[in-house]
Amino acid sequence: MSVQERKERERTVRERLIVATARELAEQQGWDAVTTRKLAERIEYSQPVLYSHFRGKREIIGAVALEGASEMAVAMRAATSAADGPRARVTALARAYLDFAADNPAVYDALFQLDGGLAYAREDTPQPLKDAFAAMLECLGEVAGDGVHPALFTETFWAALHGLATLTRAGRLPAGDAERRVELVVDRLAAF
Repeated sequence: MSVQERKERERTVRERLIVATARELAEQQGWDAVTTRKLAERIEYSQPVLYSHFRGKREIIGAVALEGASEMAVAMRAATSAADGPRARVTALARAYLDFAADNPAVYDALFQLDGGLAYAREDTPQPLKDAFAAMLECLGEVAGDGVHPALFTETFWAALHGLATLTRAGRLPAGDAERRVELVVDRLAAF
């Protein structure tokens, strides 16, 4: 291995460490606790080293969001591939999405609530974000209904799931009806 290859590998390892540490700290204490000073202390590198990877917290949030989008896509595809039939796939998708949001609140915030400097719904949208949307579209496109554009339906279904995830987490919805809400979204929005 050349010196350049070794340095690049070490840089990649450091970058992954920064992102993992930021994510861990955000999940434990919230995003307000994630500062470059605190990250530098935790990873035992100087702040200038951290800044050689990311220009600041915004880019770190974006990196966590991209990692989270990839994980969310995997989770949704795994859930839908294990389900039999369109209704079961849509229900599995909804549950996987809501479970991901509940299990990874800081990552979910990085994806959909905080400014990570990422472009959404544009040509220059990063591939992990496109892939997470594609994971939903693959499932929902088949149930959009006649005359309904599959991407538009997917955006609307996603908005409903996002609303459920956000309102549930904020304690604005009673916890006992979570499953009934999923059934309503699936039955009323999807064309079964």
